[in-house]
Amino acid sequence: MTTPFELDAGGLRVAGLRAGSPGGMPVLALHGWLDNAASFVPLAARLPELDWALVDLPGHGLSDPLPADAAYTTPQAIVQVLAIMDALGWERCVLLGHSMGAAIASLVAAVAPQRAQALVAIEALGGLAAPASQTVERLRAHVAALAAFSDKQLRVFADIAAPVRARMLANQLDEPSARLLVERGVRAVAGGWSWRSDPRLMLPTAVRMTEDQVRDVLAAIQCPAQVIYATPAQPYFPEPERSQRAALLAHGRLHTLPGHHHLHMDQPEAVAAVVRDFLGTVPRH
Repeated sequence: MTTPFELDAGGLRVAGLRAGSPGGMPVLALHGWLDNAASFVPLAARLPELDWALVDLPGHGLSDPLPADAAYTTPQAIVQVLAIMDALGWERCVLLGHSMGAAIASLVAAVAPQRAQALVAIEALGGLAAPASQTVERLRAHVAALAAFSDKQLRVFADIAAPVRARMLANQLDEPSARLLVERGVRAVAGGWSWRSDPRLMLPTAVRMTEDQVRDVLAAIQCPAQVIYATPAQPYFPEPERSQRAALLAHGRLHTLPGHHHLHMDQPEAVAAVVRDFLGTVPRH
């Protein structure tokens, strides 16, 4: 059972879903790129003892996009998560993320250690890295894409089954999981349905940290941390790199499960068992 909510987080309207037990260990769930809060509905249902806040990150789901003069950057994401915690009245919480959300959660845990009770990182740890030799190439690609960007009409689907099929194909999701994401991720428009997400999220990233910089961030995380990876690894986050990152955590644990990238949706029972076991070792205060 989930309850929708909206809050003002640093001047931005952020939407989400509350689930679980008020008074339980607070968990802020951060979804992946182009996903939304519904990503965590199956997992939250299997951990009802926790106090869940499943949020739509800016530009995703029912949350507002960033203003036209603001950019989706790593520092912005960190500040926004802290603003969401402030709006929830949470001084500390468990930061639980999937994919992009796990990257953001790990950065928040490093930058604001006093706010992180624990970290659960599913299918990512730290952000995607790029070698320094790609710096100019990435900047040129971003600037060119930004110059060509326009608020052109997004694709319109005649019925909701079409975007559900698209998500199933793109992310190897079953139909119920894809439908959960799509129903929160589209809006009714003339002629059918269109994606809600801010088109600017599709722009190529201008600047990425190097692997050494990511490792510096991960080495700074002092809270208890549980990393959960699907096997086989994703091509953009391969072995041994991903296991080497997990080994940098001062108080980290690593668990792997056979499955796909959205394993928290595909296998919520298995992921919930790992999370419950881990959080049982985390001090409440």
